[in-house]
Amino acid sequence: MNWITNYVRPRINSIFSRRETPDNLWTKCNECGTMLFHRELADNLHVCTNCGHHMHISPRARFKALFDGGIFTEVKVPAPTPDPLHFKDQKRYPDRMKAAQKQTGEHEAMLVVTGDIGRTPIVACAQDFSFMGGSMGMYVGNAIIAAAEEAVKLKRPLVLFSAAGGARMQEGILSLMQMPRTTVAVQMLKEAGLPYIVVLTHPTTGGVTASYAMLGDVQIAEPNALICFAGPRVIEQTIREKLPEGFQRAEYLLDHGMLDRVTKRTEMRDELITITRMLMGLPPAVRGDLPAPEEAEVAEAAAAVQAAADLPADTPEKK
Repeated sequence: MNWITNYVRPRINSIFSRRETPDNLWTKCNECGTMLFHRELADNLHVCTNCGHHMHISPRARFKALFDGGIFTEVKVPAPTPDPLHFKDQKRYPDRMKAAQKQTGEHEAMLVVTGDIGRTPIVACAQDFSFMGGSMGMYVGNAIIAAAEEAVKLKRPLVLFSAAGGARMQEGILSLMQMPRTTVAVQMLKEAGLPYIVVLTHPTTGGVTASYAMLGDVQIAEPNALICFAGPRVIEQTIREKLPEGFQRAEYLLDHGMLDRVTKRTEMRDELITITRMLMGLPPAVRGDLPAPEEAEVAEAAAAVQAAADLPADTPEKK
């Protein structure tokens, strides 16, 4: 053993050895196949910079981009009875819940928060499609009711981002009962004279579409989002006919009067600021603040004002 073995060889091996690359640095766009760097994708709100395809985004990432300074406060949602039907398919329902919680880091499929967008205070809630398909169960029903009650208490508009595969089958009829419950919650907002704005994201289907997701005062959708009750494949098999191109996509529904707007995710914040302020009877939003003046500039301006005040009344500067 000598210095070549102890020092030189390990040094050479460390220089030329293969370095491990993290698996999550690049994301492939499902629409165009472009490989996107994770920071570039996150900065563009998970919208493909090549083709504009809107990928999945978590509620927290969405809210961080939506609210002023990325600051928001979570609203507590009452927890329902866990596994009321003792449901079991290939796995027990509590086991599926634990797996979804571990995967997403969230307690359930909907997040309710309060905060300001463009200095406009709002209440917002968003479904997480990665949490058991964003399925509507008792917790989601409680979340929408909690959001509506918070909006009425604070006299703020409610903005809801939907993304769901429908009702949660593990809760059976109890999940379907959330449809009338959430409809009553929306009615609370209407009776209080508060705006209810719905942003439909890909996909919004099933009982969610048949209840709170289509009851907004303003219906906005992200581009190419699938919005339907029964999916196109089920309809084709039922009526035995070929459906039109783009059937049940956001642009098709906009052309047929089911939506008010189709807005890109990168432009959604400005759109919501404009709409909420208009519906609340507020003046147009301030698009930017002037930078605070430097102390030297303030002192110079004050001196100029004082000098002008000290001039005789008959001087041209005074006049």
